[in-house]
Amino acid sequence: MKLMRSFLLSGLAATVMLAAPALRLSDTTIGPVSIAAGQNGPTRSVEMTNAGDGTLNVTLRSSATWATATLGTARPCSALGGNNCTPINVALNTASLTAGTYTSAITVSDPNAVDAPQTITVVVAIGGTIPDSVNLYVTPDTGSRDTVKITGNGLLDGTPTTTTGGSWLSLAFEGQGSFAFVLPYAIAGRNPGGLAEGTYNGTLRITSATQPVNNKTVTATLRVTTQPIASLNTSAISMRAAAGAPVQIANLIGTNRGRGTLTFTAPTVTMTSGTGWLTADLVPNTNIVQAKATVGSLSPGTYTGSITLNSNAVNGPQVVPVTFEVVAKGNPVATAGGVVNNATFAGGDPLGRGTIAAVFGEQFIYGDPVAASSLPLGTTLGGARVLVNGAPAPVYFVSYGQINFQIPYEATVGTATIVVEANGLRSNGVTVPIANRAPRMLRLGIGEYGIFVNQDGTFPLPRTSVLGAAGRPARAGDTLVMYAIGLGPTSPTVANGTAAPSNPLAVIAPTPVLQFGKTSISESDSTAPLFVGLTPGFVGLYQINVTIPATVEKGPNVPVFLNMGGNVFSNTVELAIE
Repeated sequence: MKLMRSFLLSGLAATVMLAAPALRLSDTTIGPVSIAAGQNGPTRSVEMTNAGDGTLNVTLRSSATWATATLGTARPCSALGGNNCTPINVALNTASLTAGTYTSAITVSDPNAVDAPQTITVVVAIGGTIPDSVNLYVTPDTGSRDTVKITGNGLLDGTPTTTTGGSWLSLAFEGQGSFAFVLPYAIAGRNPGGLAEGTYNGTLRITSATQPVNNKTVTATLRVTTQPIASLNTSAISMRAAAGAPVQIANLIGTNRGRGTLTFTAPTVTMTSGTGWLTADLVPNTNIVQAKATVGSLSPGTYTGSITLNSNAVNGPQVVPVTFEVVAKGNPVATAGGVVNNATFAGGDPLGRGTIAAVFGEQFIYGDPVAASSLPLGTTLGGARVLVNGAPAPVYFVSYGQINFQIPYEATVGTATIVVEANGLRSNGVTVPIANRAPRMLRLGIGEYGIFVNQDGTFPLPRTSVLGAAGRPARAGDTLVMYAIGLGPTSPTVANGTAAPSNPLAVIAPTPVLQFGKTSISESDSTAPLFVGLTPGFVGLYQINVTIPATVEKGPNVPVFLNMGGNVFSNTVELAIE
């Protein structure tokens, strides 16, 4: 009787959650908006609508005084579908800001809505998004290229002029823009060949910018060098934590796109607001710097600082700005759009039944991360659990900001609501699409290469690889094992959180096919695998055993994806075949 009552209550909780209001925003980014120094920027708007039931009752909070958010009058939607949208108007009171780039976070909250809170990131560039001067670094190799990223709120025209070195300077369009018509460009320097070591000068005249502050002549310098050139994995760090949270860590990874050997030395830190919260350490024998932010006695608010990366690079030292937002301690918070598969981590992707997923957020647990140590997986770990439409799911790993869990095999296909419960406190609900099968090939973490294993235990990577992994290209006739998640139910069925059996094997039926070569079905080679099913002894991990066909495309970057029929395809990954 108690079990039946618990089941009924869980079903009722799921029904109530799904019947709640659902927050939808037309965009979660405003800017970068170019504004002349000493002026206020134009008011920008984001549309908000309710995709659920009931009524939205949102509150707005800005992390910066220069960005003020207010609700407008309901009107027909323009960017979102539907007839009833409310604009969130953001006034940019920037006249007192000096030249530079500033960021504010507008938090849109409703404790009774799913997919709330959400954050609108507002970026303004005082003095414009286009710098007055740029320094570009390339090697003596023909085609060596460097870029400085810029943006425009419309199409830009650029007229390059070089005084030495030939035609090495250009303005390049870098892809599609956003809803707010922010278009990405790059000021590019390319060695056309034959340039000796030294410094070359030029200018780039930018015209037709919709904001006059961006119409300017940029002074460009090209440095051709045989010295190391440092490249970083990110140009800025943003972290967030609540009072009592563990230390937050972000890695700055340096790679060398020049010649010689890049060597980092001890970094230095500067805090422009708050004291004692930011440290940075060089990981021994690497070019990795760990940035650490500690709440300590900081009051809720936003704190800024920077890390200076010292190295022997010709373009060093490099300064990386750091922002640390401290929030009040409260219920766990799941990030809207933050429930993703554990292969591609792509937001908005459907999750297959039985897949390994992650939910991101904050305040899940306050102690050290905890990983499951035995099978079958439990539904509570470190005092936290994940509810999928009210039903507890098996949990692999729990930390302050991330929980890895398994989507139950019996989860209803359609929109599911995910809730985190930690020590009796429940988070907001976030929605995610559930599919019967949503295959995702696992990546090795090296370029776009998948986790494939040759018969000798190596990875099918190019022979010239200097990527730090044991590998050799695969060959026609070799049998490889490939790993994936999200392939869905098997025969026989396997219980949630339970290790897959070895006898009998849990197989996918009918057997899907692998497509090698071109990424379109009509141009790729279809190959039937020897086995597709759950990996014995593991939870939610699938393997694909396949013999490489004689006709397969050869090369260092051969694409491959899984075709499960009915327009169900995996992501595309790569392997090397010789």
